[in-house]
Amino acid sequence: MSDFVFLYRGGTGPQSEEEGRKVFAAWTAWFERIGPSVKDPGNPFTTAGKRLDPDGAVSEETDGPSGYSIVTADSMDDALAFAKDCPALDAGSTITIHQVDPIM
Repeated sequence: MSDFVFLYRGGTGPQSEEEGRKVFAAWTAWFERIGPSVKDPGNPFTTAGKRLDPDGAVSEETDGPSGYSIVTADSMDDALAFAKDCPALDAGSTITIHQVDPIM
């Protein structure tokens, strides 16, 4: 078993309270379906961030990821299978999956 970080990018948020409840329900249902594989359900990110370069330069980051989740799976293929049912896709987000290399 390995941990996989799902990075969500783009998409749109709910436009009303009712839509927000539906989105929240969809995420809750997805987390329930994948059950104990959810290590950290994650959270959305704010739209603006900062990037720090090796030379110490700081710049605005406005096109970064929009959120994350961490799941445990047997393989990248299993992590992809979880992602194919993720509600982020319904909001127009893309999902990038990275396997965690547990060196620490």
